[in-house]
Amino acid sequence: MPPIADALKPLEWLLGKWKAIQATAIYPTMKDFSYAEELEFTHNGQPNIQFTFSSFNPETKAPMHREIGFIRIKPGTNCVAFISSHNIGLADLEEGVVDGQQLTLETTSLGRMSFGKPPAVEKLKRVIRREGDFLEQIVDMATSNTPLTRHLFARYQKSQ
Repeated sequence: MPPIADALKPLEWLLGKWKAIQATAIYPTMKDFSYAEELEFTHNGQPNIQFTFSSFNPETKAPMHREIGFIRIKPGTNCVAFISSHNIGLADLEEGVVDGQQLTLETTSLGRMSFGKPPAVEKLKRVIRREGDFLEQIVDMATSNTPLTRHLFARYQKSQ
């Protein structure tokens, strides 16, 4: 991997491959379930981090949700943009801050394919933080039917 861009150094703690050791989805309109997930954060020397989030059924290994995107930081600040495309036909821009080893993000813009099934996602709030050798992700979601509510919690261990 090439040297990391200076602007990205506050996010260097994310880099690598992470595997969920605990992952749970909850929401008032669905039955709670566990899932497996792998995250990868990489860079190519440019001032952005590329990421892939891949979840799958822990028993059948069938693919589930995917997110692919980029994280940018405004140079000289702690302001962060998280740009993500989801396999369910959703594209979102979340903005927030990096504080130590924690990213706190909130939707500023959402795009949705015209034939996406209801209810429509209207807002996401995400916290990604590193605690020692572990990474945690918490996602809250609002839809056209449900106000902002906890949706996902996952804890990851570095696999590479």
